[in-house]
Amino acid sequence: MKIMVITSSPNKEGLTESCGEAAKKGIEKGNGEAIMVRLNDLNILKCEACEQGWGICLKGNKCILEDDFEKVHEAMGEVDGFVVITPVYFHDMSESAKMFFDRLRRCEANLHFNREKVNITEKKPFICVAAAGGGGSGTLSCLTNMERLFFHLNKIDYSNLKKFDYIGVTQRNKEYMLDAIEASAFKMAKGE
Repeated sequence: MKIMVITSSPNKEGLTESCGEAAKKGIEKGNGEAIMVRLNDLNILKCEACEQGWGICLKGNKCILEDDFEKVHEAMGEVDGFVVITPVYFHDMSESAKMFFDRLRRCEANLHFNREKVNITEKKPFICVAAAGGGGSGTLSCLTNMERLFFHLNKIDYSNLKKFDYIGVTQRNKEYMLDAIEASAFKMAKGE
């Protein structure tokens, strides 16, 4: 199984990166292939809401902005599952995650109206990880927003959602939650 691990932290040695490494380790132990995407290493521009919010993204599932977004967007169609890991900032996903997923949501939105096409995340399993430093505040609201994201990406139809796991990690529970991420990614890679 080919699984994309998307991380979105500017810190290359922090909690989010540790979570990404745990996911990669689990995928590889499960004989899967981990495709690592570090959003903060890419040039991802914010959505410009062109043509009053519904430009070419609605009509053609592509964005007119020229950056690294389309490369990742296309690669998402070639994988079998996702692990999305974000630090928790202000009880939400990081800015780099929000910029990427806002654009992805727009590019996949027209598929809600076209039942003949399947979007790139539909019926694919996903693991959402919210990594909160400090005291861990905002972990639950961040995970709720991540669930809402996949709900929108899956034609606003819970029957298409393939929720695999939601994991909240804090500095206090990091030691055993990294094991939980690895175990969850392992099971996903094994197709369990």
